[in-house]
Amino acid sequence: MITGIAGFLGSHLADQFLNKGYEVYGIDNLVGGYIENIPSGVTWWNEDLSNFDSIKNKFIGIDIVIHAACTAYEGLSVFSPSLVTKNTSQATASVISASIKNKVKKFVYMSSMARYGTQDTVPFIETMTPKPQDPYGIAKVASEQLVKNLCETHGMEYVILIPHNIIGPRQKYDDPYRNVASIMINRMLQGKQPIIYGNGEQKRCFSFIEDVTNPLMVACESNLVNGMTINIGPDEEFITINHLAHTIAKTINFDLDPIYMPGRPQEVFHATCSSDLARKYLNYKTTTTLEDGLIKLTEWIKNKGTKDFDYHLPIEFITETTPKTWTDKLFNEK
Repeated sequence: MITGIAGFLGSHLADQFLNKGYEVYGIDNLVGGYIENIPSGVTWWNEDLSNFDSIKNKFIGIDIVIHAACTAYEGLSVFSPSLVTKNTSQATASVISASIKNKVKKFVYMSSMARYGTQDTVPFIETMTPKPQDPYGIAKVASEQLVKNLCETHGMEYVILIPHNIIGPRQKYDDPYRNVASIMINRMLQGKQPIIYGNGEQKRCFSFIEDVTNPLMVACESNLVNGMTINIGPDEEFITINHLAHTIAKTINFDLDPIYMPGRPQEVFHATCSSDLARKYLNYKTTTTLEDGLIKLTEWIKNKGTKDFDYHLPIEFITETTPKTWTDKLFNEK
């Protein structure tokens, strides 16, 4: 069972399980993905994961649960905390309850680098005390605690994995609230300048999808990582958002002149994770460079066709610090 089966990560995981001969099921409410992402051969349901009663019987006969679904919106969570926490911590409580009720053997939880917040040093390592600084990160840490507590209490194997900043085909690119590389590419392919929050000197590493799904499959099938928390993603090519924009512009021969907007509240400035544990236990290795990954993502968006940004999620309250890109729908403007 893969939650978030229509999403970017969930659909690629489904492909890998299908290719290995697994019987694959999924649940998704289509908030963060595309229905066409769901591979042929998957049995899936359009359900709200936060509603335990509506999903509890879908887990009968399931051996492994990969819980990849959530509304992964760090920036938006500062202004829509009810929406984001409902689809993160409440959804996790429902999914793990359904798993325990139906005697699932193993629970694989996809956490987030948002768990770390701002630390004294980078890269982030798994033994650091989480310091989440936005409601989404707080909800992910709470979800991790739920997973640990309930799995240990009821005897279900578990592993917590922390993929981060993934890029590649099938990523939602008409979402104005997340996926910075896809947002930039979608705008630039329309002849529009990318919009950058703050001074653009925030730093991140970006993971190509196959470099993430390969070690994830190892984690799903290995008994060696039971009870562990492991980062999955590159610790090379630690770059600024300005550098990201320049790299994308170079790949599509775009005359770059970014539009700078005020910074978003509670954004972590420098964030990257060590992959040492993943290398040791999950055979992790980076096989796709950032530039090559961006080229593949760009070609996929070109083939799909650019889109207007879909302001599909509610902003629960608006203050003077709410980004104008959201309130005034600026991503659809020149």
